[in-house]
Parts: sequence; structure tokens; C-alpha cells
Amino acid sequence: MIIGVPKEIKPQENRIGLTPDSVKTLISEGHEVLVENNGGFEAGFDNNQYIKAGAKITKSSSDIFNDAEIIVKVKEPQKIEVEMIRENQIIYTYLHLAAAKELTEGLIKSKSINIAYETVTDDDGRLPLLAPMSAVAGRMSVQAGAHCLEKNQKGRGVLLGGAPGGEPANVLILGGGVVGENAAIIATGMRAKVHIVDKSEARLKKLVEMFGDKIIPEHSEKIDLKKLVSEADLLVGGVLIPGAEAPKLITKDMLKLMKRGSVIVDVAIDQGGCVETSKPTTHGNPTFIVDDVVHYCVANMPGGVPRTSTFALNTATLPYLVKLANKGYQKALKEDKNFLAGLNIHKGQVTYKAVADIFNHEYTDPLNLF
Repeated sequence: MIIGVPKEIKPQENRIGLTPDSVKTLISEGHEVLVENNGGFEAGFDNNQYIKAGAKITKSSSDIFNDAEIIVKVKEPQKIEVEMIRENQIIYTYLHLAAAKELTEGLIKSKSINIAYETVTDDDGRLPLLAPMSAVAGRMSVQAGAHCLEKNQKGRGVLLGGAPGGEPANVLILGGGVVGENAAIIATGMRAKVHIVDKSEARLKKLVEMFGDKIIPEHSEKIDLKKLVSEADLLVGGVLIPGAEAPKLITKDMLKLMKRGSVIVDVAIDQGGCVETSKPTTHGNPTFIVDDVVHYCVANMPGGVPRTSTFALNTATLPYLVKLANKGYQKALKEDKNFLAGLNIHKGQVTYKAVADIFNHEYTDPLNLF
């Protein structure tokens, strides 16, 4: 198959869909790989590395969309890319369609085959292709939050770990999944006071086994969320409903309870955000203020560390891509129900129920396609 890797064009997005080593693997399987000129440069991969791996360098993204059977990206196709997608072309990337009506309609119209990293599952119901970037975003959330708490960033002027004679900051993490766990790794490492809220007793027990008394577990049905919010210096939103819009756990009214200069990092912004006042921002202009609370809502946080993120992402996505290219999408998906869960739109049909429901489209069960 011909596999194409365009340069990412979302603002401040410097990751790339394939590393040179991943290209080498695909070439060894008998496939052809096209990489856009300087597509990996900002992630530390130059054209020569791709050429040595066996790739062909194209002058523009239009060459890739014209010739490739599979398009491998990191972020969702931007408007200009959607216009280049061909009927029956396979798009393999993060899509986050539940928060993107225009993109959803564009992909339906294109009659392409769209497989979303973030809805591929494993036998335990986890999300193996989302997990690497959730881990990066979780770790970055506390790093970014600590920076935003500095006074020159409009924050409270609080050091996350405190100092002799100064109390550590209160960190409230909503969601104990991959984002929450990784946020806790950094927050506890910085010696902050860390509360983790989750609805699963089993998950909270697991987190206590990991972190001991360095965290305070909070069951979502047994807490006074308003009180915890009012005490937080840094709030990390890491809740997730796979493939669906994130629930709005923090309302605009609750912001009034927060301290002046406190910080919200809404990692769930890719799926619409879990804070009512959140709106997507970029690495170039990452924050805004509502009711004296700093909001950090960068929709592609791992793009800020593109080299680390690209390696981590490829470790997870490459084995599925090899199956896709070797077997063809129908056989690859039919043989693996977990991979099939990644199919969101197929030739004009919406095949992921949460996306169909939110946009009032007819749902097509992917099990009935092949």
C-alpha cells in the first residue's frame, strides 16, 4: 500500500505521524511511504533520515493526499485537508469528532474511511492508542499549571511544592485515569497536596496502592465538590468518556468559589472540556482568564514536546498500522473487534454511536459492514 504522512498544520502542532524507524518497518513489509518535505523537522527528524529509511519526500501535502491510500496523521484533518481527502481513502489519526461537528460533516461528505486513535480499545476496555498522549498531557498539565501559578502569568504567586515556612499548593485532579495518574506522578513529585476524584472505588484503591499517602483519594459520589474546588490552587480536568463529549463537571458558578489567581488546566478540551468556561487555546496563546481564574486549555498539549510525543505515539500506533496496510482495512478490522472500535466514519456512514447520537445522525453498527 501507499502510506502518506503529511506535515501537521494545526497551529503549534509539531508532531508527525511516523518516525523514520516506523517508516523503515513499513518499507520492510513491502509498502511505499510518502513523507511531506520537512514534515518531521520540528520533531527532530530531517528529510535525510526519512530517505535513508526508504521514504519518498514529496513537495506538498496535496501530493500525499492525491497518491496515498492511507493517510497517517497526529491531529484531526484541518479544513483544507478535509477538502483533499478522496473517496475510499483511509484516514488514521486522532479525530475527537464529538467536539467537532464541521469536521464530522466534512468526513461524512468525503466518503472516506476514518479510524480514530482515541476509540481503539483493548480487551480490558482501555484505550491503548490514546494512553501515550494522555500520559504526556497528564504530566504536562501539572508542569503547565505550576508555571501558570506564577504571578507574572497572572497566577496566585504560589510555588506548587511550597518552601520552608510556606505551605504546598492544593492540586485537585478530576479523573483517576491515565491523565490523572500521570498528573499525580508530577504533582506528588513536586510535593504538592494532591486530591484525586474518581467514580470508581477500585480505581481509587489502585491509585492509593501506587502513591500511598502522597494522595488523598476522593469518591465522586461522596464528596463536596464545591468545597474541594474552593480550596484548589490548581485544578486538572482529566475526565473522559471514550469518543463522547466530556461532561461539564465544573460550572461557571463554581468558578466564583475559586481563589483569585488559581489555575484550571482542562486536559479534556479535545473532547469539549470538563469546565463550562473552557474554550480551546493554542501553545502560542495558551491561557485566558474568567472570574480571576487562569484557564489553560491547549487542545494539543503533547504537541509542545513533539519529539517525546512522536516516539510515544508510534510505539502504540505502528502495530495497528502494519496490520491495516498488510491485510487491508476490511480484514484488519473484521479480525480485531478492538481495532474495529476505532472506525468512526465509513464511506458516509457514522459508525461510532456517541458521535452519531450527539449530532443526530443515523448510527451504523460497524459489525454489519463487512
